[in-house]
Amino acid sequence: MPISGPRKILLEGDSTIPVAQALSSKTRLLMLSLLSHNPMNVSDLAQAMEMPISTISTNIKILEEAGLLTVQYVPGTRGHQKLVAKKFDEVTLRLPGVTVEASQSDVVTVSMPIGNYHNFEVKPTCGLASDSKFIGMLDNPRSFYEPEHMFAQLLWFKQGFVEYNFPNNVPYGATSTELEFSAEMCSEAPQYNLDWPSDITLWINGIEVGTWTSPADFGGERGHLTPAWWPEDQTMYGLLKIYRITEEGSFVDGARISDVKFSDLGIDQNNHIKVRLGVKADAKNVGGINLFGDKCGNYPQDLVMRLRYTFPEGEKNYQLK
Repeated sequence: MPISGPRKILLEGDSTIPVAQALSSKTRLLMLSLLSHNPMNVSDLAQAMEMPISTISTNIKILEEAGLLTVQYVPGTRGHQKLVAKKFDEVTLRLPGVTVEASQSDVVTVSMPIGNYHNFEVKPTCGLASDSKFIGMLDNPRSFYEPEHMFAQLLWFKQGFVEYNFPNNVPYGATSTELEFSAEMCSEAPQYNLDWPSDITLWINGIEVGTWTSPADFGGERGHLTPAWWPEDQTMYGLLKIYRITEEGSFVDGARISDVKFSDLGIDQNNHIKVRLGVKADAKNVGGINLFGDKCGNYPQDLVMRLRYTFPEGEKNYQLK
């Protein structure tokens, strides 16, 4: 069995857990080292490592279940033998959290996973799901405390809010001038409902920027990125909404939603920016919210913030705040 297939892999989300556990053993790391050049059968591995075959078999199973080994039965001198090969030479684990992206020289972009909220207050119906399973219990706000909430690809609630702390990465010496925020979202109805308005409000640094009314909780056809395991009769995708706050006011998809100006937000006074999305208890349409991550819905992005900035004439200092 020749060693073939991809030699490198990038893992993120739930898929990092079994791999990290499998690599936490010196025995299994030595086993992977011995398999670097050629496949080996179980007996040869046991002899090389001076361990019982039962111990080797147990560790092979752990590495195989983590997706790090390929096991194949081939004809041997006495029946069949188990041949083991290493699948990858390099495994990269992407930790959950904020990603700062390179962008134009006068714009800094930050991508925030939807599960990386700093604060929340939610009421049922509510829940979270990763790209492979539900997180915690459905319709129980306590699930939002589960450690796995960091891996959420879809979260929803009827009323309340989730709040995120975005880093303020505008360079020292610069003055921020404009903020853009985008997210894929929609209303939250039991299962889904194509006529289910919801007033979804955005706050930045405690300032109410404005409200957009989502027309529906979209379903009936699978989102381009929605995982195959997700039930057919549930929410499938949202709409990508782009907020823009300038000195002219606040806009969503180019339409004015309030007179809140960028200078009202106090962006340059803090090293982080609080972003809250929610549905107020006294909203005209309390129709909930669904938020989609970069592996669910129709748009391959998390929550994205862009800050435009300028330097005083002739001055540039690129050290980050």
